[in-house]
Amino acid sequence: MELAHSLLLNEEAYNQLGEVRKAEFIFEWLRYLEKLLLATSRNDVREKQKTLVEQLLSLLNNSPGPPTRKLLAKNLAILYSIGDTFSVYEAIDKCNDLIRSKDDSPSYLPTKLAAVVCLGSLYKKLGRILGNTFTDTVGNILKAVKSAESQGRYEIMLSLQNILNGLGAAAAPCHRDVYKAARSCLTDRSMAVRCAAAKCLLELQNEAIFMWSTDLDSVATLCFKSFEGSNYDVRISVSKLLGTILAKAITSKHPGTAASRQSIRRVSLEEVLELLGTGFLRGSSGFLRASGDMLKGTSSVSRDVRVGVTQAYVVFVSTLGGAWLEKNFAAFLSHILSLVSQSYPKATQTQIDAICCRRCVSFILRTTIGGLLGEKAQLAVVKDICQAIWKLKKVMDVAASQHMLVCALQELGNLIHNLGTTAAPLLQDSSTGLLDSILSVTLHPSISVRLAAAWCLHCIAVALPSYLTPLLDRCLERLTGHKSSPEAVTGFSFAVAALLGAVKHCPLGIPHGKGKIIMTLAEDLLCSAAQNSRLSAQRTQAGWLLIAALMTLGPAVVSHHLARVLLLWKCVFPASPKDLETEKSRGDSFTWQVTLEGRAGALCAIKSFVSHCGDLLTEEVIQRLLPPLPCAVDLLTQLSSILKMYGSPLKTPSVVYRQRLYELLILLPPETYEGNLCAILKELAADLTAPDIQVSASTFLLPPLCHQDDLLILSPLLQETDHRFIEEQLLLGNGVACGSLEYDPYLIYEKDVEGDSVPKPLPPALSVISSAAKLFGVVCAHVGETQRLPILEQLLDSIKHTKGARQQVVQLHVVSSVSSFLKYVALSKGCLGPEEMKRFALTLVTGALESTNPLLRCAAAEAWARLAQVLDDGAFTAGLAQVSFDKLKSARDVVTRTGHSLALGSLHRYLGGISSSQHLNSCIGILYTLAQDNTSPDVQTWALHSLSLIIDSAGPLYYVHVEPTLSLIIMLLLNVPPTHAEVHQSLGRCLNALITTLGPELQGNSTSISTLRASCLLGCAVMQDNPDCLVQAQAISCLQQLHMFAPRHVNLSSLVSCLCEILLDNSVLVNLYSPYLLLRRAVLACLRQLVQREAAEVSEHAVMLAKDSREELTPDANIREVGLEGALLILLDKETDERLCHDIKETLNYMLTSMAVEKLSLWLKLCKDVLAASADCTAITCVDTMQEEEGDKGDDASVLTTRHDEKSHPFTNPRWATRVFAAECVCRIINQCENASSAHFDIALAQEMKKKDSRNDFLVLHLADLIRMAFMAATDHSDQLRLSGLEMLLVVIRRFATVPEPEFPGHVILEQYQANVGAALRPAFTSETPPDVTAKACQVCSAWIASGVVSDLNDLRRVHQLLVSSLTKIQAGKEALSHLYNESASTMEILAVLKAWAEVYIIAVQRHKNHRQPLKTTSCLEDSIRNGSCSSDGLLDLVYADLGTLSRLWLAALQDFALLTLPSEFASQLPAEGGAFYTAETSENAKLQYYNSWALILHATALWLTSTGFVVADPDEGASDLSRPVTPTSMCQGSSSGATIKSPEDVYTDRFHLILGISVEFLCSLRSDATMESITACLHALQALLDVPWPRSKIGSDQDLGIELLNVLHRVILTRESPSIQLASLEVVRQIICAAQEHVKEKRRSAEVDDGAAEKETLPEFGEGKDTGGLVPGKSLVFATLELCVCILVRQLPELNPKLTGSPGVKARKPQMLSEDGSRLVSAALVILSELPAVCSPEGSISILPTILYLTIGVLRETAVKLPGGQLSSTAAASLQALKGILSSPMARAEKSHTAWTDLLRSALTTVLDCWDPVDETHQELDEVSLLTAITVFILSASPEVTTIPCLQKRCIDKFKATLEIKDPMVQIKTYQLLHSIFQYPNPAVSYPYIYSLASCIMEKLQEIDTRKPENTAELQIFQEGIKVLETLVTVAEEHHRSQLVACFLPILISFLLDENAPGSATSIMRNLHDFALQNLMQIGPQYSSVFKSLVASSPALKARLEAAIKGNQESVKVKIPTSKYTKSPGKNSSIQLKTSFL
Repeated sequence: MELAHSLLLNEEAYNQLGEVRKAEFIFEWLRYLEKLLLATSRNDVREKQKTLVEQLLSLLNNSPGPPTRKLLAKNLAILYSIGDTFSVYEAIDKCNDLIRSKDDSPSYLPTKLAAVVCLGSLYKKLGRILGNTFTDTVGNILKAVKSAESQGRYEIMLSLQNILNGLGAAAAPCHRDVYKAARSCLTDRSMAVRCAAAKCLLELQNEAIFMWSTDLDSVATLCFKSFEGSNYDVRISVSKLLGTILAKAITSKHPGTAASRQSIRRVSLEEVLELLGTGFLRGSSGFLRASGDMLKGTSSVSRDVRVGVTQAYVVFVSTLGGAWLEKNFAAFLSHILSLVSQSYPKATQTQIDAICCRRCVSFILRTTIGGLLGEKAQLAVVKDICQAIWKLKKVMDVAASQHMLVCALQELGNLIHNLGTTAAPLLQDSSTGLLDSILSVTLHPSISVRLAAAWCLHCIAVALPSYLTPLLDRCLERLTGHKSSPEAVTGFSFAVAALLGAVKHCPLGIPHGKGKIIMTLAEDLLCSAAQNSRLSAQRTQAGWLLIAALMTLGPAVVSHHLARVLLLWKCVFPASPKDLETEKSRGDSFTWQVTLEGRAGALCAIKSFVSHCGDLLTEEVIQRLLPPLPCAVDLLTQLSSILKMYGSPLKTPSVVYRQRLYELLILLPPETYEGNLCAILKELAADLTAPDIQVSASTFLLPPLCHQDDLLILSPLLQETDHRFIEEQLLLGNGVACGSLEYDPYLIYEKDVEGDSVPKPLPPALSVISSAAKLFGVVCAHVGETQRLPILEQLLDSIKHTKGARQQVVQLHVVSSVSSFLKYVALSKGCLGPEEMKRFALTLVTGALESTNPLLRCAAAEAWARLAQVLDDGAFTAGLAQVSFDKLKSARDVVTRTGHSLALGSLHRYLGGISSSQHLNSCIGILYTLAQDNTSPDVQTWALHSLSLIIDSAGPLYYVHVEPTLSLIIMLLLNVPPTHAEVHQSLGRCLNALITTLGPELQGNSTSISTLRASCLLGCAVMQDNPDCLVQAQAISCLQQLHMFAPRHVNLSSLVSCLCEILLDNSVLVNLYSPYLLLRRAVLACLRQLVQREAAEVSEHAVMLAKDSREELTPDANIREVGLEGALLILLDKETDERLCHDIKETLNYMLTSMAVEKLSLWLKLCKDVLAASADCTAITCVDTMQEEEGDKGDDASVLTTRHDEKSHPFTNPRWATRVFAAECVCRIINQCENASSAHFDIALAQEMKKKDSRNDFLVLHLADLIRMAFMAATDHSDQLRLSGLEMLLVVIRRFATVPEPEFPGHVILEQYQANVGAALRPAFTSETPPDVTAKACQVCSAWIASGVVSDLNDLRRVHQLLVSSLTKIQAGKEALSHLYNESASTMEILAVLKAWAEVYIIAVQRHKNHRQPLKTTSCLEDSIRNGSCSSDGLLDLVYADLGTLSRLWLAALQDFALLTLPSEFASQLPAEGGAFYTAETSENAKLQYYNSWALILHATALWLTSTGFVVADPDEGASDLSRPVTPTSMCQGSSSGATIKSPEDVYTDRFHLILGISVEFLCSLRSDATMESITACLHALQALLDVPWPRSKIGSDQDLGIELLNVLHRVILTRESPSIQLASLEVVRQIICAAQEHVKEKRRSAEVDDGAAEKETLPEFGEGKDTGGLVPGKSLVFATLELCVCILVRQLPELNPKLTGSPGVKARKPQMLSEDGSRLVSAALVILSELPAVCSPEGSISILPTILYLTIGVLRETAVKLPGGQLSSTAAASLQALKGILSSPMARAEKSHTAWTDLLRSALTTVLDCWDPVDETHQELDEVSLLTAITVFILSASPEVTTIPCLQKRCIDKFKATLEIKDPMVQIKTYQLLHSIFQYPNPAVSYPYIYSLASCIMEKLQEIDTRKPENTAELQIFQEGIKVLETLVTVAEEHHRSQLVACFLPILISFLLDENAPGSATSIMRNLHDFALQNLMQIGPQYSSVFKSLVASSPALKARLEAAIKGNQESVKVKIPTSKYTKSPGKNSSIQLKTSFL
């Protein structure tokens, strides 16, 4: 293929190839040439032009295939447009000659067609340059039309379209001729030609004025004729032509002079609509010559004309646009409704016709109103429709108005359903009277109108859940009040049922009590049915309908009424067969009608019960359901005889009864009715072969039995299209009615399959057949095998004995039921039965495989394969395949060949490759041959489809065949005419299957793979150019597969541009002009996959395409401005298909995830545009005034006003769903930024980086926009948008609460927006707001208060007030809240309020704590408090006022939660009326609400209880009574006088156990969905609880409780990795240990007091380990704690675990620095360890001491890292602190444990010393300071016996000596400081050895001053510390030694003084040293004056130096008095601080 890539055709390479490869080569060359010509310079092209033209024209004679000729023509045109044009006339002449040629042989045809295509292309590209030749060309082409066959006519029409396009107005002379030719082609017998003619005429009408003026009528008639017998594509093209022309006729401005203007008449809207109406009502028979049969009233318009005209209406309105529709809506509506009025009785003469017409009218209204109008306009339309309904209601003639009313009501329902809560203002507007009009129509005499009104109410309830309960009440009230009117009984029962069906769409539900009212009413209706014969039928139906609808409310409601329903069910059927006999003899026709109606209703109710309340179907209930079933079946068998007796009035009721029974039996397990199986089977057989069924209902019976993929080869109508709603009626065929609600009113409460459209049940006569066929499969599989045979035989005979059309119908029914049987048996792995069965089944299926009905063949092929699957016998399967082979070889007719080729494919699908490869070879061979049979496109289509199935199922076996198959596919793609689109679609499926088979191998580089890949890409290119949309969709999904397997080889830019062109061509009116839903789906599925990998590239390519595109793309979705993202958002707003919308959202989400941070401004602008486009002016002005209040911020005001003058908005009035999506996007963008960079949340940094590079963009700079978007969304009419807006506000508050405002230090950036936040929240607290919105708003309120953004209490009060108001509202408990929703909704609201208050209280207490701690040290904060800037206490004061109420409500909520979390076996013990905030019936729903909010309430309650310290003054507090209004009393307790008064102690104990119980229950079995928030809150609650003495004493005294808590915490630590949770757990552990310590101390104290006089020895041992020292795992608190601490330590420092390190000894390893979190955890664990000995008895302490010491020293060893500045690492410091705690433990002194402790502590000291002396040289990095400090801790804290034994003492002293020699100044300083503290130790036995050994070293070091002057502050500090040590020595020494010491000490001090000659030149360091020394001298001198004097006297040098220093000091003292004071104190202070800091 690479050889094809050149400017001139490489003829050498070309001639070496075979035929097929030649065609490929040419196509590849032409593809390459097209790109190359556009990129080559003009001169280069001119050089080669002559040769190129010759090569291209010579190809004309090579009979090129359709794609090749198209490309060839394109290239010729491009070549002439770039190069010289003078030789173009030769080319035109040559083409004309080829067309004129008389050669009519098929082989010459491609050449002729290629010439036609070339002409079209040349004229299109070169246009007027060729002006003077066009008359000859057009004449020549038109002459050719007359003799051309269909392909020729098709190409000529398209070519003429191109010629007209190129020439424009210049072609006027030929317009009439072209028009005549196209007219005849528009009614051609070939559908493809009709489509082409429509395109040609569409091009013609641009310039030919006569088409939309003088000839308008005839064009319309012509189009109507063209619709007759048309297919979907023709209807699309012709309706587009007709709609466009009519729109043009209305809008055109006529050109020309006054004279010509008079001859053209203006056409009015009325005339145009009249014209379309005529087509709709009378079809193509014309209006002037109304033929005789029309007048006689016998002709009926064929359905395809009606559907075509319906589409033309839609195109007409869409072309004129939304604005036009708004203006002319009233006229349009009245015209459209008049189509089904009585003025044309023909259209609605039969019920079937009426339903079809109503469908069309609904479609026109739905697509135009729903697709073109924004929400505002839709609201206006609702009013118009309401008025229309009022008018129609007044019409007395029922027949005249009923269909108009049905259409109006259905559209009204749809509109409101789509508007959602945005429609709320309409319903509140009394002038419209919307609800009244609908409710009044509910009494209309026509049943279909009553049903439509009920459905409309259903839609209103789904859209506006707050209206559901009031509407239900109104309907129930009227139903009860009008029981005597038949219309009212049915109408309002329909309405109630429809409203009950709406409940499952409304999460907030309806009050539980409504179920009871409805059940009672239903019973009442059923019981009173017999009282009045005029009403009995209606009441019976209404009663059962209500019960059936009630079942949809689910088990929670139904369980209460089940017994009554089962009783009614039992009573409705006679008890025994005998009763049935007597019944039969008794009744008359009317009573039987009522009885059958009642029993059918009962069956329906039970069916509804089984399908909606599966959970209630226990064994017991099933047993109660069964008894009436046999009787119901008996009645079924008797029906035919009853019918004979009473005649036709019973016909419909009996069919309905059958259908209901069959539907119920399908749902029930077959075991339940096994006694009746045979009887049922006989009835089914009779039903399926009944003699009176005339209608062939294949289109609804068979599709479920065919495989989804096989339906693609049948009529395209079976596929999903945008016109499915109206096209369905063509699918069903003329005799069959479309589905409509009046055929089965019971469907009104079912969940509809297709979203918001009305349920469409088929007539009972049809639906009974499909139920029967389905049930036959089940029953036949369950009867005995012997009984199956006679039934099958009977069915086969019935086919043989019927003739003609009847035979087809019976065959259809029998095949579908047998298929359903085989499918059932195959899926349940059953067996077929005796050998005979096989023969019968085979005969039946073979017959069907050769039926003329393609659907039947399809179903038979499926059954054929299922039969083989059931038998699962290789020989039989091979036999089946052989039968098909033989048939295919011998048969010549299309039917047999298609049926058997599909049968082969199906066999492979179910039996995977039929195992033997020889079968595979012969199969493929036969299908290859069939695929090339170009005489019959059908055979090709089916054979290729079958081939694709085989490729799919053969998998790797197919590799050998890939190459030949691929070349076959390419050959066919290049040669099959474009008119056979279905063949191309099958080819596409084959190519797709091949690509999947090759899979990732397509990435390979071998020659064979490259060739295959090139062929695949070539195939995709051919399909992309195909005019058929479905083929293009195939091409796109093939490219998508290729991109998945070999992304490098797919040209992304051309793929993206292709996708965008398709999307945007169609996005103007997305559901109209892109007729092919499947193409749009393919495009989006592909885009979604592309952006997952490379979103940025895709987006860039799209924008590049928009910039390059020559012609302006649709102005609506301009990618240049809004990018691909914006185009997709606009598309999302217009698209109605759910799957597509889902894909668009996914695509946008992927793009957002990968690009939102880079393209921040674009994304935010898009979201803002979507949200702002809808914001009402009221909302805008409201923000404006707020901004002014708080000082005019320029940018805010400007942003607010820009919207008014910004007219060109890309988003015009988007739907609420799109706005909700935009709001969700904003939240996602914030999350993305959070992961990106900190600058997004730091305004100073962001501004700085923006200055550096203006392209930088940060979220914080858009904060004003974020707040505004959240505000707009939160104050919208749509509830869903309000929820999203509040969520956005919450996210913004949480992310930006801490961002400081650089211009005003101490303030945060959000502070300026507090008015906006308040204004956004206020509307959510009004009384009519739904609970879910209020609940969300409470969450935002608490987040706002807790965030601390606003510090001024007065400002906080705005939001606080909202919470107070909601608290008042909920105080009355569950009774007080609205009765609009289910009780669980009020539970949700109450808990949301309590949770919000809890959050605020928790924050207030925390701030109060944080604030109090620093107060002890500083007083400067007091000023700031006075100024009111500190709100810590203030916030607590705010909450304080309501704390009494709150605490009571919180405790009640916790009690509820505790009850609800009890396991199900305690259900019987729960209170019958429910809890404080939930009712017993709604407990399941309430559980969820409690799960969301209990944790924070628990934490708050614990804090409140600790704040009162469990000491409450009021003794009555125990009994609390919730319904009483609360008055906050002193000390914040609610006081009440209950009957049983508990003692305060009991009340506290209850509360304590409540909190503890809930916490332990939650923590010990953490669910996977438990949030971090809940766990943390729960642990904090426990901490708070243990903060006060009383609960601690409870835990301390109950050891089991403590152990259980510890075990639970251990589990939490093991299962949750989060450091914050682990830390919180450790804090609780520490508190438990403290509690235990307190308990032990208390016991010891009291024992000592009691036994004060007695001997000490007799005291019992307290603490764990008693007098043995043994700790029992599971019974020991200490052991549990140790386990937990070891777990924490080993997880952070695995080296501590001897098992891991391999030896118990000290392994030398490098110490490591832990993360901050790790250090915190380790430190916390060490604190706990050091507390443990105090909980033990002396013996117990001995047993745990080794472990504790090992761990503590281990941590020191592993983490003592050297840090700069001699600091200790935090873990080392913690371990030293712990050591100190352990060493100073009283147990070390206690006499029982003293000796053991001493030994152990000595060992520990040895271990510390051993850390130093490395076994090998690796351990040098340990921090000496940490180890020295450890030694010092031992020396100072342990009893002297530990450290004074000589060997240890010597080693310690050596360590100090060694450290003094270390050069590092910081180490020296620390060493001096440590020695300082040791020298001061009061016990001389400890301190003296150190003094003896080390004092002299220190002296020597200090005497080095002369040789080594200090050079920096560190060295200066060494000397200062040394002096301090010596000073200490002097004070410690005995009196008589002091003078000698002073004598040594003074010369050193004096030597520090500066030389008298050099005070000026000294460094500042030396000056400081000088000052320090002088100061010390001044102090010491007076104390030891005698020594001082004698020393000075003996050394003159010293004296001189001293005097000079004193003199110098006196001179400067005047200046320095304050500093000297100052410098004296730090010396002392620092030494004290140093001492306390680590020891």
